[in-house]
Amino acid sequence: MQNFAMKINKSPFKNVYWFARALVNTDQYAAIGTSSEAKLLCAVNKIEIILSSSEILANQKLLIAKNILAEIIKSISKDGSKRRSQHLNFLEFINKEIKNLDDIIIFCITVKYIIAPINAALKSIPSSDKDFCIAAAKTILDNDGEDAAGTVISVWDELGARGCLEAERLAVIESFANLIKNLNLLEIKHDKLDDNIIMTAFVQEFERRLGQKRKARGGQSLESVISFIFNYYKFKAVNKPEHFDQNIEVDKWFKCHDGWIIGISCKRTLRERWKQLSGAKSNDLSHYKIKEIWHIITYDKDLSDDKIVNLGKERQIFYLNDKSDIYLRASQHSGMKDYIRPLSSLIKDIRGNILN
Repeated sequence: MQNFAMKINKSPFKNVYWFARALVNTDQYAAIGTSSEAKLLCAVNKIEIILSSSEILANQKLLIAKNILAEIIKSISKDGSKRRSQHLNFLEFINKEIKNLDDIIIFCITVKYIIAPINAALKSIPSSDKDFCIAAAKTILDNDGEDAAGTVISVWDELGARGCLEAERLAVIESFANLIKNLNLLEIKHDKLDDNIIMTAFVQEFERRLGQKRKARGGQSLESVISFIFNYYKFKAVNKPEHFDQNIEVDKWFKCHDGWIIGISCKRTLRERWKQLSGAKSNDLSHYKIKEIWHIITYDKDLSDDKIVNLGKERQIFYLNDKSDIYLRASQHSGMKDYIRPLSSLIKDIRGNILN
């Protein structure tokens, strides 16, 4: 390991990863590699012209290249601003790290072949699972009809996560293939270890930023599926009852033919929320002219008989996957069958009740 570390340290490409990290460092350097990518690429193009000149001496090339970077970096932000301070910190960092022409070449390679391609690839990856879910769900309902709404609801999260990961995978493969092609065209001397240093820096930084994007997408909720269904079938939603303050998370309310309303809540699992839900008594619902609360549960392993019966008696109905063991058993049980419905009947049930 020590010998390997020594070989890496001797490689002129050892700074590729650290340049890449600095270029997207928000706290210290205002993520100049993403916020000002175009200007940095402009600087790189100018530097490449200088480096290719046979008339300019090596020490002059280094000085000119560093001056080009300094001028462009200083031009990005205004004097006295926080960003100017961060950009000057970045300039101080690269002045310390760029000691020779190899270093300036490595910096240019980092901007051109790592940061810019990753920035471009990330734009092609959905920022929200919802974006992909809607496209896939629409296709399913267009082809298979309203009975497939249960399938859409059941796999909503899976559709989004799988779709976005597929988009990530495609972007990584395509970008990595382009990186290898560019490495093969590099005129600067490099060996397999150098290539490995560059490629691993690319993959490590790409995966780190993909992780950030996945975390942001994770905030998207399964609740969006109810909004999608209402929009797709042009069902009219209404506002929640005035002054209704029970601790029930309801995603959509709709008005029935008889003037009463029904609330729909879509959650992966009931978990501990059933204790909160049990506080909404039938008399309280009647006070606000709420006919029922429908709970769409996509993971029902924790839905016990007691929960079904106790909440069912308070006019709270559970929609479960048609093939779920819980649904199949409860739907045949005399004490629970009135509180359990299959997801495949959701659209029919809404249409049968809703006042449009």
